Amino acid sequence: MAVTKVSMKLLIHTKTKRVLFAEAGKDCVDFLFNILSLPVATIIRLLQAQGMVGSLPNLYKSLENLNDTYIQPNQSKDTFLKPATSSSLPLLALNDAPIGKNFYRCYSHAYVSDSSTAVCPSCRQSMTTSMTYVAPPAVQGAAVGVGIVKEVVTYMVMDDLVVKPMSTISSITLLNKLNVRDVAALEEKEVNLGMNEALKMLKTSLQSKKVLTDVFC
Repeated sequence: MAVTKVSMKLLIHTKTKRVLFAEAGKDCVDFLFNILSLPVATIIRLLQAQGMVGSLPNLYKSLENLNDTYIQPNQSKDTFLKPATSSSLPLLALNDAPIGKNFYRCYSHAYVSDSSTAVCPSCRQSMTTSMTYVAPPAVQGAAVGVGIVKEVVTYMVMDDLVVKPMSTISSITLLNKLNVRDVAALEEKEVNLGMNEALKMLKTSLQSKKVLTDVFC
């Protein structure tokens, strides 16, 4: 599978080596907002190779190393270690992470479980009949799009990941707010977001208020 990449255009103050803001399209903003949907365990797994600090990695490793003898028979460690993740985050995809849940029912009774080893409380038979999830219909008259935000404007992404619709007026207002007087010191730089950049942004967002500067400058 080809590596998914999205891009954004940075406005950098060359004298202070600081990203003032980025100009981003729908794909980039969708990626940023989808980070909020990541389970904690998925974040830990993604950042293990990046040297994630703190105690959460120890908690993760403890459950990973715990013998199945100590786990309840109706529980699976993978439910917590490898939770289902959104298919909207291809930049941060884990090959062994499930994209959704599977559901199973009793062949004779209306009981449902997310485990094929569950036992029906009525007939005591294994619930192995696979079920197919059907999404609810879209709201009538509403335009259905992909992702989170609409592709109707360009978006401004601040250094601390504040995101808002972009306009000429908002850009000028921001430059005045940041007390930028020397326009010649400003430089545009287009950057691509691949797997490596996405991981760096994820890690930096947990540690810094200058995410774009720390990752790209």
